[in-house]
Amino acid sequence: MSRTVLLDTSVLGIVTNPKRSPLTVACRQWMESLTGGGAQVIVPEIADYELRRELLRVKKKRGLAHLERLISQIKYLPITTAAMRQAAAFWAQARQQGQPTAGDNTIDCDMILAAQAFTLGVTDFVIATTNIRHLSRFVPADLWQNIS
Repeated sequence: MSRTVLLDTSVLGIVTNPKRSPLTVACRQWMESLTGGGAQVIVPEIADYELRRELLRVKKKRGLAHLERLISQIKYLPITTAAMRQAAAFWAQARQQGQPTAGDNTIDCDMILAAQAFTLGVTDFVIATTNIRHLSRFVPADLWQNIS
């Protein structure tokens, strides 16, 4: 089976940004090389939620259109009950170890993302991100530029 790459919100935002900056071009080329090489690239619902809420808040219609286009082209991973229960377990574990990943009253999207990846049911997966610190404590995660 091919490698599965889940996009964190930060990477999803770069890939769908309508501006053609060197960063967005490089990130799009990276994603195209992954899919061209047989990797399965996935948009987790929690990453869609985090990016979409901000695009809606600042009324970025072109950004939303790019997000919708990408979601229609690659696999979308809905949040499941199993993922939410695993996220609760990760959240509790982080606090028991004295290393919370977010405030006590926040939804902690990183834990939901980690749980979505963890419960996906594949062995060769990684979360592509711009900040591995929280995620890599629970699941494989790396900077998007390091994933090939």
